Amino acid sequence: MMVAAATLAVVGCKKGGSVDTSNMEKSFASADAAAKSSAEKAVTAIKSVDYVGAFVELKILGEKAKLILEQQQAIKDVMARLQQLVADTASKAAGDASKAAGDLQKSLKK
Repeated sequence: MMVAAATLAVVGCKKGGSVDTSNMEKSFASADAAAKSSAEKAVTAIKSVDYVGAFVELKILGEKAKLILEQQQAIKDVMARLQQLVADTASKAAGDASKAAGDLQKSLKK
């Protein structure tokens, strides 16, 4: 989890994708106050591109709250999308860094 959180911290501020939270919002609409509040915090974090905050909140929500199957699945789906977004962003960043290093080497040879 620490590696995922660190990766989220590095790429969390990038805007390269989106996370659909509509199913999660629907599944927690009638949840108890604590679970609903935690889900709302996660959604707010996602919408403000605070993926670290969202990931942490979702992890806590998934471990502590008594959730119905639909809520558990909604959390898993959102976390999977966050992880995919991070992986895609990290891959793009690595490619950009490699290209920049190659460009730098070319410019130094001139």
